[in-house]
Amino acid sequence: MGLKSSFRRLLSSPGFNHPLVPAGLFAVTVFTTLLAGALQAGVNPIENPSQIWRGIPFSFTLLLILGCHELGHWVASRRHGVDVSFPYFIPGPTLVGTFGAFIAMKSPISDRNALIDIGAAGPLAGLVVTIPVLFVGLALSQIVPAAQTEGAGIHLGECALFSAVNWLVNGTIGPDQDVILHPMAFAGWIGLLVTSLNLIPVGQLDGGHIIYAIFGQRQREVAWMVVGMLLVLGIVGWEGWLIWGGILLVLGVRHPPVIYDWGELDNRRLAVGYLAMLCFAITFTPIPFTSINI
Repeated sequence: MGLKSSFRRLLSSPGFNHPLVPAGLFAVTVFTTLLAGALQAGVNPIENPSQIWRGIPFSFTLLLILGCHELGHWVASRRHGVDVSFPYFIPGPTLVGTFGAFIAMKSPISDRNALIDIGAAGPLAGLVVTIPVLFVGLALSQIVPAAQTEGAGIHLGECALFSAVNWLVNGTIGPDQDVILHPMAFAGWIGLLVTSLNLIPVGQLDGGHIIYAIFGQRQREVAWMVVGMLLVLGIVGWEGWLIWGGILLVLGVRHPPVIYDWGELDNRRLAVGYLAMLCFAITFTPIPFTSINI
Protein backbone atom coordinates (compact mmCIF):
# COMPACT_ATOMS: atom_id res chain seq x y z
CA MET A 1 0.00 0.00 0.00
CA GLY A 2 2.89 2.37 0.72
CA LEU A 3 4.26 1.97 -2.85
CA LYS A 4 0.88 2.73 -4.43
CA SER A 5 0.26 5.71 -2.11
CA SER A 6 3.68 7.18 -2.93
CA PHE A 7 3.03 6.75 -6.65
CA ARG A 8 -0.35 8.52 -6.37
CA ARG A 9 1.25 11.40 -4.45
CA LEU A 10 3.92 11.70 -7.15
CA LEU A 11 1.30 11.88 -9.92
CA SER A 12 -0.70 14.53 -8.07
CA SER A 13 2.28 16.75 -7.26
CA PRO A 14 2.29 20.15 -9.07
CA GLY A 15 5.74 19.64 -10.55
CA PHE A 16 4.89 16.26 -12.06
CA ASN A 17 1.76 17.70 -13.69
CA HIS A 18 3.60 20.52 -15.45
CA PRO A 19 3.19 20.17 -19.27
CA LEU A 20 6.96 20.20 -19.74
CA VAL A 21 7.28 16.91 -17.84
CA PRO A 22 5.41 14.69 -20.37
CA ALA A 23 6.96 16.69 -23.24
CA GLY A 24 10.45 16.18 -21.85
CA LEU A 25 9.88 12.48 -21.19
CA PHE A 26 8.60 12.03 -24.74
CA ALA A 27 11.68 13.78 -26.17
CA VAL A 28 14.00 11.54 -24.16
CA THR A 29 12.00 8.44 -25.19
CA VAL A 30 12.36 9.43 -28.85
CA PHE A 31 16.13 9.44 -28.35
CA THR A 32 16.29 6.16 -26.40
CA THR A 33 14.08 4.31 -28.90
CA LEU A 34 16.10 5.75 -31.78
CA LEU A 35 19.22 4.46 -30.04
CA ALA A 36 17.61 1.03 -29.52
CA GLY A 37 16.58 0.88 -33.19
CA ALA A 38 20.04 1.90 -34.35
CA LEU A 39 21.67 -0.78 -32.19
CA GLN A 40 19.30 -3.37 -33.68
CA ALA A 41 20.44 -2.20 -37.13
CA GLY A 42 24.07 -2.87 -36.20
CA VAL A 43 25.06 0.75 -35.63
CA ASN A 44 27.69 1.61 -33.03
CA PRO A 45 26.36 4.99 -31.81
CA ILE A 46 29.64 5.87 -30.10
CA GLU A 47 31.74 5.38 -33.23
CA ASN A 48 29.07 6.53 -35.70
CA PRO A 49 26.61 8.86 -33.91
CA SER A 50 25.46 10.28 -37.25
CA GLN A 51 23.97 6.86 -38.11
CA ILE A 52 21.42 6.93 -35.29
CA TRP A 53 18.80 7.90 -37.88
CA ARG A 54 18.75 4.22 -38.89
CA GLY A 55 16.69 3.64 -35.77
CA ILE A 56 13.81 5.70 -37.17
CA PRO A 57 11.72 2.80 -38.63
CA PHE A 58 11.64 1.02 -35.28
CA SER A 59 11.43 4.10 -33.06
CA PHE A 60 8.68 5.99 -34.88
CA THR A 61 6.60 2.86 -35.42
CA LEU A 62 6.77 1.84 -31.76
CA LEU A 63 5.99 5.37 -30.55
CA LEU A 64 3.03 5.52 -32.94
CA ILE A 65 1.62 2.30 -31.47
CA LEU A 66 2.17 3.38 -27.86
CA GLY A 67 0.86 6.86 -28.59
CA CYS A 68 -2.36 5.61 -30.19
CA HIS A 69 -2.91 3.27 -27.24
CA GLU A 70 -2.69 6.13 -24.76
CA LEU A 71 -4.66 8.47 -27.02
CA GLY A 72 -7.51 5.94 -26.99
CA HIS A 73 -7.57 6.05 -23.18
CA TRP A 74 -7.31 9.84 -23.17
CA VAL A 75 -10.17 10.43 -25.61
CA ALA A 76 -12.47 7.93 -23.84
CA SER A 77 -11.64 9.45 -20.45
CA ARG A 78 -12.36 12.99 -21.62
CA ARG A 79 -15.63 11.86 -23.22
CA HIS A 80 -16.77 10.55 -19.83
CA GLY A 81 -15.66 13.66 -17.97
CA VAL A 82 -12.65 12.02 -16.28
CA ASP A 83 -9.76 14.40 -15.67
CA VAL A 84 -6.61 12.79 -17.08
CA SER A 85 -3.05 13.83 -17.75
CA PHE A 86 -1.27 13.88 -21.06
CA PRO A 87 0.58 10.62 -21.82
CA TYR A 88 3.83 10.02 -19.95
CA PHE A 89 6.36 8.09 -22.05
CA ILE A 90 8.97 6.31 -19.94
CA PRO A 91 12.47 6.04 -21.44
CA GLY A 92 14.64 3.19 -20.26
CA PRO A 93 17.83 1.23 -20.96
CA THR A 94 15.92 -1.72 -22.41
CA LEU A 95 16.07 -3.66 -25.66
CA VAL A 96 13.39 -1.33 -27.09
CA GLY A 97 14.46 1.88 -25.35
CA THR A 98 11.32 2.39 -23.26
CA PHE A 99 9.24 0.98 -20.44
CA GLY A 100 6.04 2.04 -22.23
CA ALA A 101 3.65 4.90 -21.54
CA PHE A 102 0.70 5.71 -19.31
CA ILE A 103 -1.83 8.41 -18.49
CA ALA A 104 -2.68 9.44 -14.93
CA MET A 105 -6.35 9.69 -13.95
CA LYS A 106 -6.98 12.64 -11.60
CA SER A 107 -10.67 12.00 -10.95
CA PRO A 108 -12.72 8.83 -10.33
CA ILE A 109 -14.65 6.86 -12.96
CA SER A 110 -18.40 7.14 -12.52
CA ASP A 111 -19.86 3.80 -13.64
CA ARG A 112 -19.14 0.48 -15.33
CA ASN A 113 -20.06 1.71 -18.81
CA ALA A 114 -17.43 4.44 -18.54
CA LEU A 115 -14.96 1.96 -17.05
CA ILE A 116 -15.23 -0.47 -19.94
CA ASP A 117 -15.05 2.35 -22.51
CA ILE A 118 -11.87 3.74 -20.96
CA GLY A 119 -10.28 0.35 -20.31
CA ALA A 120 -10.89 -1.06 -23.79
CA ALA A 121 -10.21 2.10 -25.81
CA GLY A 122 -6.43 1.97 -25.41
CA PRO A 123 -5.75 -1.65 -26.41
CA LEU A 124 -8.24 -1.54 -29.28
CA ALA A 125 -6.82 1.73 -30.62
CA GLY A 126 -3.31 0.31 -30.37
CA LEU A 127 -4.33 -2.81 -32.28
CA VAL A 128 -5.92 -0.75 -35.06
CA VAL A 129 -2.43 0.63 -35.72
CA THR A 130 -0.44 -2.52 -34.88
CA ILE A 131 -2.17 -4.85 -37.35
CA PRO A 132 -1.41 -2.83 -40.54
CA VAL A 133 2.10 -2.19 -39.19
CA LEU A 134 2.58 -5.97 -38.96
CA PHE A 135 1.41 -6.49 -42.53
CA VAL A 136 3.88 -3.90 -43.85
CA GLY A 137 6.72 -4.95 -41.54
CA LEU A 138 6.39 -8.67 -42.32
CA ALA A 139 6.27 -7.92 -46.06
CA LEU A 140 9.62 -6.13 -45.63
CA SER A 141 11.12 -8.93 -43.52
CA GLN A 142 13.51 -11.58 -44.80
CA ILE A 143 12.92 -15.33 -44.93
CA VAL A 144 16.25 -17.12 -44.54
CA PRO A 145 17.48 -20.67 -43.84
CA ALA A 146 17.11 -21.52 -40.16
CA ALA A 147 20.78 -22.41 -39.98
CA GLN A 148 21.60 -18.75 -40.67
CA THR A 149 19.97 -17.58 -37.41
CA GLU A 150 20.75 -20.57 -35.19
CA GLY A 151 22.55 -19.58 -32.00
CA ALA A 152 22.42 -15.85 -32.73
CA GLY A 153 20.15 -12.93 -32.01
CA ILE A 154 16.82 -12.97 -30.21
CA HIS A 155 14.30 -15.69 -30.97
CA LEU A 156 10.75 -14.51 -30.41
CA GLY A 157 7.65 -16.50 -29.64
CA GLU A 158 4.43 -15.98 -31.58
CA CYS A 159 0.90 -15.23 -30.48
CA ALA A 160 -2.07 -16.38 -32.56
CA LEU A 161 -2.54 -12.98 -34.23
CA PHE A 162 1.11 -12.65 -35.22
CA SER A 163 1.13 -16.17 -36.66
CA ALA A 164 -2.02 -15.46 -38.67
CA VAL A 165 -0.65 -12.23 -40.17
CA ASN A 166 2.71 -13.88 -40.90
CA TRP A 167 0.92 -16.71 -42.73
CA LEU A 168 -1.17 -14.25 -44.76
CA VAL A 169 1.94 -12.28 -45.77
CA ASN A 170 4.61 -14.96 -46.13
CA GLY A 171 2.68 -18.21 -46.40
CA THR A 172 3.80 -21.33 -44.58
CA ILE A 173 7.26 -21.03 -43.05
CA GLY A 174 9.00 -24.40 -43.11
CA PRO A 175 10.93 -25.87 -40.15
CA ASP A 176 14.17 -25.21 -42.01
CA GLN A 177 13.33 -21.51 -42.47
CA ASP A 178 13.28 -18.46 -40.21
CA VAL A 179 12.11 -14.85 -40.48
CA ILE A 180 14.44 -11.95 -39.77
CA LEU A 181 12.02 -9.23 -38.73
CA HIS A 182 12.17 -5.78 -40.27
CA PRO A 183 12.29 -3.06 -37.57
CA MET A 184 8.63 -2.21 -38.28
CA ALA A 185 7.64 -5.85 -37.79
CA PHE A 186 9.59 -5.99 -34.53
CA ALA A 187 7.82 -2.83 -33.34
CA GLY A 188 4.52 -4.49 -34.27
CA TRP A 189 5.50 -7.60 -32.30
CA ILE A 190 6.25 -5.37 -29.30
CA GLY A 191 2.87 -3.70 -29.85
CA LEU A 192 1.13 -7.08 -29.58
CA LEU A 193 3.07 -7.90 -26.41
CA VAL A 194 2.20 -4.54 -24.87
CA THR A 195 -1.47 -5.07 -25.76
CA SER A 196 -1.57 -8.47 -24.09
CA LEU A 197 0.23 -7.23 -20.97
CA ASN A 198 -2.23 -4.36 -20.60
CA LEU A 199 -5.20 -6.68 -21.11
CA ILE A 200 -4.18 -9.08 -18.33
CA PRO A 201 -7.42 -9.10 -16.28
CA VAL A 202 -5.86 -8.19 -12.95
CA GLY A 203 -6.06 -5.14 -10.68
CA GLN A 204 -6.12 -1.77 -12.43
CA LEU A 205 -4.62 -2.89 -15.72
CA ASP A 206 -6.85 -2.31 -18.75
CA GLY A 207 -7.97 -5.93 -18.55
CA GLY A 208 -8.73 -5.47 -14.86
CA HIS A 209 -10.99 -2.50 -15.69
CA ILE A 210 -12.82 -4.58 -18.29
CA ILE A 211 -13.28 -7.68 -16.14
CA TYR A 212 -14.51 -5.59 -13.19
CA ALA A 213 -16.99 -3.79 -15.46
CA ILE A 214 -18.37 -7.16 -16.61
CA PHE A 215 -18.23 -9.25 -13.42
CA GLY A 216 -18.07 -6.75 -10.55
CA GLN A 217 -16.58 -8.15 -7.33
CA ARG A 218 -16.13 -11.56 -8.98
CA GLN A 219 -13.22 -9.90 -10.79
CA ARG A 220 -11.01 -10.98 -7.89
CA GLU A 221 -11.64 -14.65 -8.62
CA VAL A 222 -10.61 -14.17 -12.25
CA ALA A 223 -7.57 -12.14 -11.20
CA TRP A 224 -6.26 -14.76 -8.76
CA MET A 225 -6.73 -17.47 -11.37
CA VAL A 226 -4.76 -15.46 -13.95
CA VAL A 227 -1.94 -14.64 -11.51
CA GLY A 228 -1.70 -18.34 -10.70
CA MET A 229 -1.55 -19.14 -14.42
CA LEU A 230 1.29 -16.62 -14.90
CA LEU A 231 3.26 -18.10 -12.01
CA VAL A 232 2.87 -21.59 -13.46
CA LEU A 233 3.98 -20.33 -16.88
CA GLY A 234 6.97 -18.74 -15.16
CA ILE A 235 7.98 -22.10 -13.75
CA VAL A 236 7.44 -24.27 -16.82
CA GLY A 237 8.04 -21.69 -19.56
CA TRP A 238 9.35 -18.11 -19.58
CA GLU A 239 10.81 -17.02 -16.22
CA GLY A 240 9.71 -13.44 -16.86
CA TRP A 241 6.13 -14.37 -15.92
CA LEU A 242 7.34 -14.96 -12.35
CA ILE A 243 8.42 -11.31 -12.26
CA TRP A 244 5.12 -10.15 -13.74
CA GLY A 245 3.15 -12.27 -11.30
CA GLY A 246 5.14 -10.80 -8.42
CA ILE A 247 4.60 -7.25 -9.66
CA LEU A 248 0.85 -7.83 -9.94
CA LEU A 249 0.73 -9.22 -6.42
CA VAL A 250 2.55 -6.14 -5.09
CA LEU A 251 0.31 -3.71 -6.98
CA GLY A 252 -2.81 -5.63 -5.93
CA VAL A 253 -5.16 -7.97 -7.78
CA ARG A 254 -8.34 -6.25 -6.54
CA HIS A 255 -10.05 -3.53 -8.57
CA PRO A 256 -11.59 -0.64 -6.58
CA PRO A 257 -15.32 -0.01 -7.08
CA VAL A 258 -16.61 2.77 -9.33
CA ILE A 259 -18.85 5.52 -7.91
CA TYR A 260 -22.15 4.03 -9.13
CA ASP A 261 -21.23 0.39 -8.76
CA TRP A 262 -24.76 -0.97 -9.06
CA GLY A 263 -25.24 -0.02 -12.71
CA GLU A 264 -25.46 -2.64 -15.46
CA LEU A 265 -23.59 -2.73 -18.74
CA ASP A 266 -25.53 -2.24 -21.95
CA ASN A 267 -25.21 -4.82 -24.71
CA ARG A 268 -22.79 -2.73 -26.77
CA ARG A 269 -20.39 -2.38 -23.83
CA LEU A 270 -20.63 -6.10 -23.12
CA ALA A 271 -19.70 -6.80 -26.74
CA VAL A 272 -16.73 -4.42 -26.48
CA GLY A 273 -15.59 -6.11 -23.28
CA TYR A 274 -15.73 -9.59 -24.75
CA LEU A 275 -13.97 -8.32 -27.90
CA ALA A 276 -11.16 -6.95 -25.72
CA MET A 277 -10.83 -10.28 -23.93
CA LEU A 278 -10.69 -12.02 -27.31
CA CYS A 279 -7.88 -9.62 -28.23
CA PHE A 280 -6.07 -10.67 -25.04
CA ALA A 281 -6.37 -14.32 -26.05
CA ILE A 282 -5.00 -13.80 -29.56
CA THR A 283 -2.17 -11.44 -28.54
CA PHE A 284 -0.94 -13.39 -25.51
CA THR A 285 2.39 -15.13 -26.09
CA PRO A 286 3.01 -17.87 -23.50
CA ILE A 287 6.76 -17.87 -24.15
CA PRO A 288 7.69 -14.46 -25.64
CA PHE A 289 11.43 -15.13 -25.76
CA THR A 290 12.46 -18.67 -26.58
CA SER A 291 16.18 -17.94 -26.39
CA ILE A 292 18.57 -15.04 -26.22
CA ASN A 293 22.08 -15.57 -27.51
CA ILE A 294 23.84 -12.29 -28.15
